[in-house]
Amino acid sequence: MEQQTSAAACGSEIQTSIINLDGLKPSAACHPTVERWRVEDIMALFELPFNDLLHRAQAVHREHFDPNAVQVSTLLSIKTGGCSEDCGYCPQAARYHTEVENEPLMKLDDVLAAAKAAKDSGASRFCMGAAWRGPKQRDLDPVLKMISEVKAMGLQTCATLGMLKDGQAEQLKEAGLDYYNHNLDTAPEFYGDVITTRTYQDRLDTLDRVRSMNINVCSGGIIGMGESRAQRAGLVAQLANMEQPPESVPINLLTQVEGTPLHGTDPLDPLEFVRTIAIARITMPTSFVRLSAGRQSMGEAVQALCFHAGANSIFYGEKLLTTGNPEVESDNALFSKLGLKKI
Repeated sequence: MEQQTSAAACGSEIQTSIINLDGLKPSAACHPTVERWRVEDIMALFELPFNDLLHRAQAVHREHFDPNAVQVSTLLSIKTGGCSEDCGYCPQAARYHTEVENEPLMKLDDVLAAAKAAKDSGASRFCMGAAWRGPKQRDLDPVLKMISEVKAMGLQTCATLGMLKDGQAEQLKEAGLDYYNHNLDTAPEFYGDVITTRTYQDRLDTLDRVRSMNINVCSGGIIGMGESRAQRAGLVAQLANMEQPPESVPINLLTQVEGTPLHGTDPLDPLEFVRTIAIARITMPTSFVRLSAGRQSMGEAVQALCFHAGANSIFYGEKLLTTGNPEVESDNALFSKLGLKKI
């Protein structure tokens, strides 16, 4: 899920300034187009004075959204641990020694109880995540039932189940899935330093299957994994240059978990994270830009800057898959201080 790297690679600065698309085959909707946003253009945004960048991002945000409204989602891990992938950031990978245990798929009644609690707390979208490389049909069948039942409760539905095979996106659409999450994680040049068990093209192929069924795409990345600024720009370019950019763009700050290869990576400067949010807003003006993993470590002031920079979606609740997330009461208090309303 949301893949092996060496400690030396994590801390090294990799010099790169362009996206290398060689070897990535064209795809129907999710491959980068030629030059809507060049990496050089995005790097120029990164280099703007901070106040100028936020002013531009806020202006773009106000053109397309209510600046005081935030979409609220809840993410539930319906199948935790035991994943065969080697994502260097993920405590659910079976090969790493973390405190996350391999658990079975949750029962339908338990998932529906969690969905009801999320709705009662103000969430409008309920996301279900499973630690699979990709679902087998026997895995997918009970999840389809979960999706249809959650949809019947009046919530938008989202799932992140790993790579999809031919025919699976059709089944998800028929069950009532509104969004499918599958992150690109980082730029192509840095990807192999973090993940080896699936390719960048695998990720694009899954997004194409989702898009071909008119399911909304949720795709973003993880910031602070030791990538260079140019590589952060490369990730944004990959997303912004899709024929149809994702409707939802989660920007995750690396949550370091002991036992994973990326534990011990130098922390990202918080203002660099805010800059990344602002640039995602400018380059993807009609997408919801979501504060995802890592919010717990940000504090109220950095979160407020992110909302000012154009973030207008959050994950809401006590846990984000297997790591901490600000509690509902804290989020409500911050929304009250900032005059934000939930949508």
